[in-house]
Amino acid sequence: MTIFIFIFGIVIALAAAARSTWSPCGLSMLSQITPLAEAGRGQKYARTAGWFVMGATLGGLTLGAATAVAARACAAAGVTHTAALWTLAGCAIAAAAVDARVLGFAPPFVRRQVNEAWLQEFRPWVYGGGFGWQIGAGVTTYVMTAAVPLLVVIGALSRSAVAALTLGALFGLARGLAVLLGARLHTQAALFAFHRRFDAWTEPVRRAVIAVQAAVAAAALWIVAPATVATVGTVAALALVTIAWSRRAHAEQPEPIAV
Repeated sequence: MTIFIFIFGIVIALAAAARSTWSPCGLSMLSQITPLAEAGRGQKYARTAGWFVMGATLGGLTLGAATAVAARACAAAGVTHTAALWTLAGCAIAAAAVDARVLGFAPPFVRRQVNEAWLQEFRPWVYGGGFGWQIGAGVTTYVMTAAVPLLVVIGALSRSAVAALTLGALFGLARGLAVLLGARLHTQAALFAFHRRFDAWTEPVRRAVIAVQAAVAAAALWIVAPATVATVGTVAALALVTIAWSRRAHAEQPEPIAV
């Protein structure tokens, strides 16, 4: 593992987790795991939210464990620090291009929802922890950004099982903690107002994640590439950011599940 790759992984893990909150499942969790909703089910919000955060962290660890296998394979194959940084830079540029919708396809991917029937059929530790695990695992529900597979690539390129596990756990924890955004939603009016504000941040967050991916690509190039190549790569990264900030996403955005 190199410190640069691990730092890039931390940045991408947090960016991917943030963007992933603006998914149908993420929005549903911010509607259904709130003090208002839990009171309606006769449950305590703090307890359910705690299970959700723990489940999401375990989900992230599951993703990290799978990535750790790839990290060990990269180490066994003798992937060098230089090769890892070149690969990271290329994949980060590609991820930014996918999210910026310049390649003809873009998120969301997977398009799977959690099972809303759990809310009525199971206890809070089951639906809280179960929903959390699925969301924290990153690839079992809607994938809203190419930063998620990029995180897996970076974890593998770290060539360290510990680093891969850490990055996965960080992603899962960050996804789980998002449920705390609804900790003060005790009334329908507060819930509706929150979601109006939250929806307004959809595009800024999408664009910011593209900028983060482009910045990681440029930074990796300046570490490993000749100045000319790094300059060209930086210009390409800036072009992707410009494209992303000059137009809105037009892909169909599915509605959150009504649970």
